Amino acid sequence: MARPSAIVRNRMIRFNDIRNLIIDMDGVLWRGEQPLPRLPEFFDTLRELGVRFVLATNNASRTGSQYVQRLLRFGAAVNEDEVLTSPQATAAWLAANAPQARIFTIGEPGLTSELARAGLTVLPPEDAQQATHVVVGIDRGMNYGKLVEACLAIRAGAVFIGTNPDVTFPSERGIVPGNGATLAALEVSTGVKPIIVGKPQPEMMAQALNRMGGDASNTAVLGDRLDTDILAGQNAGLPTILVLTGVSGRAEAEAGPIRPDFILNDIGEVADALRAARAGKAGVTPQEKSS
Repeated sequence: MARPSAIVRNRMIRFNDIRNLIIDMDGVLWRGEQPLPRLPEFFDTLRELGVRFVLATNNASRTGSQYVQRLLRFGAAVNEDEVLTSPQATAAWLAANAPQARIFTIGEPGLTSELARAGLTVLPPEDAQQATHVVVGIDRGMNYGKLVEACLAIRAGAVFIGTNPDVTFPSERGIVPGNGATLAALEVSTGVKPIIVGKPQPEMMAQALNRMGGDASNTAVLGDRLDTDILAGQNAGLPTILVLTGVSGRAEAEAGPIRPDFILNDIGEVADALRAARAGKAGVTPQEKSS
């Protein structure tokens, strides 16, 4: 039996070709505060097989170093340069495109600290109406006053940026509102659509590829959401792997408009498939796609 393969933009993709992975975290590595099964083994497998990776998350609540510490608590050691958050990607994008920006944020310390770390100016709430840019990430301390300041600044001409468009978020209690809910409120109240830096736009994929030195011939995207992770991979021309531990389910992945190249139950199965492919054994079967 042939090794698993799938057609992606007229290229043959096999599990054995994968030398780099761009990996989502929420719903892939954990749900809320609960690590998913075989998490340490998954990273041990990547290290053993020499698969480089970047953990690329749309979650804007934490810094890269906080994710490093969280993974360490879950039994997995990663380096800070192996973590790419949507605040980091947004900060890099703004530093390259609007280095003089004066920014009002809705978000948590993971967002504001990454913007400041990139040398950007983050305004205090009382100066919100001096903003040239409004950057919005998930904010679990959201209140009406923050929405008012952001709305007025955007209506006055500030550029409206969302770190990510995730309308929901997989917690240990179930699916809860994500940053997209806040973006929707501001879009409705201003008539302005946000510029999205995070997934499914290809910016984060490009930054992750640059960190690893990978390309479309040897890099795959691993995630739990069709509308962000999988679509981001497809927008960047990369093969994609969906795991079923987060938001998107098998039925939607098999019959919906956004179809991953591979569907596996969890990261443990991904580790098994990578090992099997390197050993020359038959592994997972790719999903067939309509042309």
